[in-house]
Amino acid sequence: TPRIMPATKTVSRCTPVKVEDSYVFEICGYSHHKGMGIGKVIRSGSFSVGGHEWEIRFYPDGDGQHNEDHMAIYLELLSKDARVHASCDLRLVDGEGLLCSLHKTDPRMFCQNMESRFAPPIGTHFIKRGEFEASVYLHEDSLKINCAITVIKEPRVSEIKPPPRIEVPPSDIISHLGSLLEAKEKADVTFSVAGETFMAHKIILAMRSPVFEAELYGPMRETRAQLVTIQEMQPDVFKALLYFIYNDALPAAFDDLEREGHIEMVRHLLVAADRYAMERLKLLCQSLLCEDINVQTVATTLGLSDQHHCDGLKDACIEFMSTSQDMDAVVATPGYGDLKRNCPYLLVDVLERSSKLRKT
Repeated sequence: TPRIMPATKTVSRCTPVKVEDSYVFEICGYSHHKGMGIGKVIRSGSFSVGGHEWEIRFYPDGDGQHNEDHMAIYLELLSKDARVHASCDLRLVDGEGLLCSLHKTDPRMFCQNMESRFAPPIGTHFIKRGEFEASVYLHEDSLKINCAITVIKEPRVSEIKPPPRIEVPPSDIISHLGSLLEAKEKADVTFSVAGETFMAHKIILAMRSPVFEAELYGPMRETRAQLVTIQEMQPDVFKALLYFIYNDALPAAFDDLEREGHIEMVRHLLVAADRYAMERLKLLCQSLLCEDINVQTVATTLGLSDQHHCDGLKDACIEFMSTSQDMDAVVATPGYGDLKRNCPYLLVDVLERSSKLRKT
C-alpha cells in the first residue's frame, strides 16, 4: 500500500498587503468659487483609507504665482507623524461618470511632517482653467474630483507547504522473479547437470540469454524434450547462473566461500556467461577477477581472459605481469606453465609490454 509521506521541503511566499479605496469630492457652484484668489483652498474634509486620514485640496485659482492660470488639486496626508507607503490617482469625473486621470503617483513614501505629505509635489500644473471650463468635466456648474488611494502595508510572509507526496517503493520485480525460481511455480523446463536437476521457466531464460532463446524457442525446439541436459558444467555453477538470471545478482553464498574457492567459482561462472552470451554477468565476473589479480592468479586469469575474449581483463593481466617485481613467483605457478604450453603468444605480449616500459 502506498504511503503518504510528509512534505520534505517548505517554501515561503512574500505577498504585498494593499488597502485600496477611492473618495469623491464634489464641488458645487464652481462659478462662485473661482476668483477667490491665488492660494485660496477648498478642502474636502478628512477621509480614511488604510487606517490613515487624508484630504483633497482644491485651488480654483492655483496655489502660487507660477501656476495662476491653472487649477491645482492635491492629496494630503493628515495623520500626525505618519509615514505611509502609498500611491494615488487624482481624476476628474464627467457628467456620465467617466474618469480622466490628472495625476497618477507611483508607490512612494508619504511623510506627514514633510512636503512629501502632498501628491503630486507642490507646484504641479494640472489643467488650465480655460480648458477645464470648456470641458465636459464642468457639468451644471459643478465638478467632481475622484481620488483613488492604494496604501501598501507591511508584506505578509507565509509558509507554503507543498502537497504531500506519495512514496513509490523501489521496484520489486527482481524479488518476484527470485521467488518464482525458488518456488518452481509453473516451471516448464528441467535441466539435468551432472545428475542434479534444476527447474526453470523458458520465457525468463530466453529473455535473459539469446543462447537459451535459440535453444528453447529456435528451430531445434521441437526436437528438445522437457528435460535438457547441460554438458561440461558443474551443478553449483549452473545453479549460480540460474540465480543471476532471475535475480540479476550473484548468490549470497558466494561471500561464504574461501578466497581460492571464490575465485575459482567466478572463473567458471565467467565461462558460463560467455557460453550463454550474458554480457552483464560476464563483465561482473571480469570485474571480480580484475580486483583479485596477484602473482598467484594472474597467469591463469590471463589465459582465461584470452580464451573468452575479455579484452579489458586481459590487458590488466598483461600490465600486471609486465610491471611485476616478483616474476619468479608468477613463473612458479601452474597457470604460467599452462600459458607456456598453450598460449605462448601471450607471454610475447608481456615481454613486448615490459620492453616498452623500460624504454620509457
